[in-house]
Amino acid sequence: MAPWDFLFDEKTYKVGKNGVSPIQNMAAYLGGSAIQTVGDNPVTAYRQLVQQYAKNLAGETVAPAVATAEANAVFIAAPFTASMSGLWPRLIGVLFKRIPKFGVLLGYTYLSGNDEPGYAAATAASILSAPFINPVRMVEKQQRAFLKQTGTEKPIMEILGEASSKYFAPLFRGTVPLMGHSLASAVLGLVGQPKLQKYVQQQIGQAGQLSR
Repeated sequence: MAPWDFLFDEKTYKVGKNGVSPIQNMAAYLGGSAIQTVGDNPVTAYRQLVQQYAKNLAGETVAPAVATAEANAVFIAAPFTASMSGLWPRLIGVLFKRIPKFGVLLGYTYLSGNDEPGYAAATAASILSAPFINPVRMVEKQQRAFLKQTGTEKPIMEILGEASSKYFAPLFRGTVPLMGHSLASAVLGLVGQPKLQKYVQQQIGQAGQLSR
């Protein structure tokens, strides 16, 4: 059975005990991710610019105040361009990043016979989705690389052209650390948060029954 066969299975579209079907669950994850991506893009752009200017052209670390001032200057000079920089790769990345991640997460959950994602599903999703996620992240960062000098984003096709000359290897830098980051995010967010919410609700329910 292929990993993606669950998308064509009738059970994928059947409403489960939690009131939604697996495909509805996946659609909700993707929709929420797209909305979040647009909303937090200015913050992400500013954070990455500060990180970018943390080192000067000589590769020497500069004071945080200097890096912050550099990022502020870029936003003041071109507020809209800076705020929306890297948005298209991130929106496209919702598909390239989230579909593999949530696909493996929910696919593993379905194949294991569970109603909700567990820690094993989160681990599998983090490891198997990283090679899809990392190139999108690298393209997004490269778009902002010369924002200070040019005031515009670096074209995506130019970035891909430069990467192709090195067999796209630069786009996969940092894949292994990303696996750890994704695992922590999945365990604490996608899996841990619902479990914590249920635990709190159970404790509140038990406390309410004892007080009667």
